[in-house]
Order: sequence, then structure tokens, then C-alpha cells
Amino acid sequence: MYLHLSSISKKFDHKVILEEAEFRFEKGKIYGLLGRNGSGKTTLFNCIARNLTLDSGSIQFVENGQTRNYDNTEIGFTQTYPQLPAFMTAFEFVRFYMDIHRSQLKSPRSPEEWLSLVGIGEEDQHRLLKDFSHGMQNKVQLLLSLIVQPPVLLLDEPLTSFDPVAAHEFKQLIREAKKDSIIIFSTHILQLAQDLCDEIVLLHHQELQAVPNNKLHDPDFEQEIVHLLTAE
Repeated sequence: MYLHLSSISKKFDHKVILEEAEFRFEKGKIYGLLGRNGSGKTTLFNCIARNLTLDSGSIQFVENGQTRNYDNTEIGFTQTYPQLPAFMTAFEFVRFYMDIHRSQLKSPRSPEEWLSLVGIGEEDQHRLLKDFSHGMQNKVQLLLSLIVQPPVLLLDEPLTSFDPVAAHEFKQLIREAKKDSIIIFSTHILQLAQDLCDEIVLLHHQELQAVPNNKLHDPDFEQEIVHLLTAE
């Protein structure tokens, strides 16, 4: 299965974000989406997630040679700033989320096991989410997508607020998830992209451009990316 972006365009007033952009994201791979501030990475994610309407072009699934449309329930979108119910505890919210998505669960783990897996211990599992730090709230939000694991996972600046242990734990979970999903994450941390990604995609000049795979682990990878993102 792959996600096909075909000649997609999007602008706000007179600012063009995407113009006839093309790309194919395949299941079984982790893609790192790199671009300068304001290049449109979050806008692209919102278009894929059906939160924004394209001006032209299409985004569709292709499976076994057949093209089909999809709805936003097939997209997991973890945003930079978590939006969680302040009046629930972490345990209550994860249990509730698992209950309403029971038919989609791919793991027998319990809510306690999932939370413990990402370093949220028993003493914190029953605290209100409103009392969680930003990093802990991000853990819970990212965990939701990994619990359900929809066909496409969009991760907007994941792991940036995590401590080294939590980041390591989530990287392992993301690697596990790629066998059943298309995973695209945006980041400004080039080392994270090198460590976690199968492919790097640049959003530059309103277009999507793949970086050759043989460049991913070059010692001068950072300089090459900077050169590409500053090219006229």
C-alpha cells in the first residue's frame, strides 16, 4: 500500500504553500519530512489528515493496484501541541481511547502496560492530565496513535520534549509500527532523521523532493541538507 499525493496545491490568500507537489509514501517505511520554518510541513499534514481542503490535486491510497479515497479515521495525526481532556487521568483517557477503538487494536497490552512502556509509572497514571508536564502530555498523545496504529501516522515534531530514555522508548515503538503503517514525521533534528528514517523528503519551494538514500548516512549529510534547503 502507498499514499499517493498527486499534483497537490494549497495556498492561503496570496501565500503558496504547495504547488503541483507529487510524492508516493510507502507502507513499511519511516519518512523524515524536512523543511525550513514556514515551508508548510504542518499544512501538508493537515491536508493529508483531511483537516484542510486542497485547492487542486488529490491524496489517495493505492492498494493492490486499486486507488481509493479515505477518511480521517485512517490517519493518526500527532500534533506539536497536545490537546488532551484536562479532567481525566492518563489511565482513564487511555482506557477510554482503547474502548472506543477496540476493533482497531493490534496489541493485547493493557492501558497500564502501554503507559508503563513509555515511562509513565503507576503513581502518574492516576494523575489528572492537566497536571502533566508538556513532555508527559506529548507522551500520552503520541501513545494514542501507536495504540491504534492507523494506516498512516503523521508525527509533527515528535520526541523534541522527551528526555533521552523516553525518546529511545518511543523510537523503538515507532520502528515496530512501520511494518503496518506509513509513518511520516517532521523534524528539525537531523540526527534524529538519520537515526530513525528510511527516507528523507524535503519540502522546499512548494514541492516535495526525495533525498537519495545513499546520502542519508554521509558524514556531510547536514551540510548537504542545508545546501538543498537554501538553494534558489
